[in-house]
Amino acid sequence: MIDSNTYYDCIIVGGGIAGLQAALQLGRYSAHRVLVIDAGVGRSTLCQNYGNLLGFPDGVSGEELRDIGRQQSEPLGIEFHEDRILEAQKKEDHFLLKGAEGESYRARTLLLATGLIDRFPRLPGLRETLGFSVYVCPDCDGYEIEGRRTVVMGSGEAGAQMALILTPRTDQLLYINHEGKPFKPETMQRLQEHGIEYIEAAVQSVSHGSGGMLESVQLENGQSIAAERGFIAFGGNHVNSELAEQLGVETLHNHHIETNPRSKMTNIENVWVAGDLAAHSEQANIAMGEGAQAAIWIHKTLSKLKSPSVVRSGK
Repeated sequence: MIDSNTYYDCIIVGGGIAGLQAALQLGRYSAHRVLVIDAGVGRSTLCQNYGNLLGFPDGVSGEELRDIGRQQSEPLGIEFHEDRILEAQKKEDHFLLKGAEGESYRARTLLLATGLIDRFPRLPGLRETLGFSVYVCPDCDGYEIEGRRTVVMGSGEAGAQMALILTPRTDQLLYINHEGKPFKPETMQRLQEHGIEYIEAAVQSVSHGSGGMLESVQLENGQSIAAERGFIAFGGNHVNSELAEQLGVETLHNHHIETNPRSKMTNIENVWVAGDLAAHSEQANIAMGEGAQAAIWIHKTLSKLKSPSVVRSGK
């Protein structure tokens, strides 16, 4: 149980890749009391294999990275608490957060690393392939489909554009428009020009072998399609910007947030953003960098504040 009268030097909302890297950096200053509040689920809990991270030539799962991050941070004094923050308010000299179970949290600085939620159907078998043979990011994992039979499961224009992006990687592409949403005629023409097969049908399930390796995709019409690799691209991902918006943070049309390129602070003083909530290339390695960068500037800010960096009480 968290004491609602405790003032933290910094609260990090979000215990994914960006939030944990920030926590690790802040902990190594040995100067601040830091709390990480995490809902327990997010994009990093879905990906079972990040293949483009330095130091992990065989890949590493999001869950393992999260475990490593906590193991590194806790000995440095970083505190962790599981909750979903629903409200955020700016007070005179601190921020007040309220969780789903009614708990309150207070902090002098705030880092929002709440990320986003990918929109895709929870098809039988799909979850087990994510990161192993079915991917979401062509920059991260386009390499994995080189010369392989690849199926793009998506919706409308988003799925079609993903298929087009992947054309330099393989000439064995099939786009399945799972939701049957229409897309631009010129996009269809481009699919045809690149020799990309197109099917408009709902996917029923995904079959895979050991290690989450894709084998085939079953459609609701009974058709079975053999494939070695896959991508999902349904569009409409939900950016978790609600807390930022409550605090008056300016968001872009897509709800991502532009931050100061040097410090990662938002337009609201003492509120930082890192990770996929920010307007950036949505990759784990970039999220790490932003988390560390934000933490450096949070430390600079806290060091300049006149109040002592200790736990205090009050309202």
